Amino acid sequence: MRNFTCVNDIGPLDKAVAEALEVKSNRFAYKHLGENRTLMMIFFNSSLRTRLSTQKAAMNLGMNVIVLDVNQGAWKLETERGVIMDGDKPEHLLEAIPVMGCYCDVIGVRSFARFESKEDDYQEKVINQFIRYSGRPVFSMEAATRHPLQSFADLITIEEHKTKSRPKVVMTWAPHPKALPQAVPNSFAEWMNATDYDFVITHPHGYELDPAFVGRATVEYDQDKALAGADFVYAKNWSAYADPNYGKVLSTDRAWTVTAEKMALTDNAFFMHCLPVRRNMIVTDDVIEGPRSLVIPEAANREISAQVVLKRILQDL
Repeated sequence: MRNFTCVNDIGPLDKAVAEALEVKSNRFAYKHLGENRTLMMIFFNSSLRTRLSTQKAAMNLGMNVIVLDVNQGAWKLETERGVIMDGDKPEHLLEAIPVMGCYCDVIGVRSFARFESKEDDYQEKVINQFIRYSGRPVFSMEAATRHPLQSFADLITIEEHKTKSRPKVVMTWAPHPKALPQAVPNSFAEWMNATDYDFVITHPHGYELDPAFVGRATVEYDQDKALAGADFVYAKNWSAYADPNYGKVLSTDRAWTVTAEKMALTDNAFFMHCLPVRRNMIVTDDVIEGPRSLVIPEAANREISAQVVLKRILQDL
């Protein structure tokens, strides 16, 4: 595998999950692959799980790791062509990228949607420039439209906990005070659509996702109806996708918060969320702290998803 930005890059999901479970059973079995290799992790946005899990995965594989926080430890970077650079950004990404490539063997990039231009966000300009100009394998640690390491970890978690071959998985919108990107819900939908699960998306009117990511999912605007019989409930907020409201908050309706009463509509479902989570907006304390909450095992599997991706990249170097 050269680059990793979406579900299509991972190949057959049954093989990917089997490989993940093998890695999880012996995290240091492939330590020789990363010997004398360096991973550079580049963060344009904040991170907790992604930074820690990916760095741990690289260390499990014997790699050296360089972490660069662009907003704190580097010159401010201009990303647009044709700009007269007379402002506060003294270096252009087109020079910075190949320089970064000189110092490492693999590059991970985290760069969120900016909500300045839907076209720019959905063209994935930042990570695609790294792929084009770095000369190194590149993987996404969350981009403007997808978060594939998270979705891979979500899939691993569902496979570990499902009790039926075709579980019903419901992704529900939930309220949040700020405008959040569509990357996690887009990516989760994309990965769920690549399985044979019964997959349902529920959200208020106005929060429709890009049809390319919705795919074959059932869209249900009545949350209670969507939750009926669910085996897994994946809660996540996202801002509006459709113009003219792209990147806007249209609702903070607390009736969409995942509560114990909502979970009682399910078939004793597991609760999932990518974290960080706004308690008592996205989900109530009793649900996230309850025995059917998978948020910690889900986060732990971020190490495993990252390690499988890095392992495959290293094997192809």
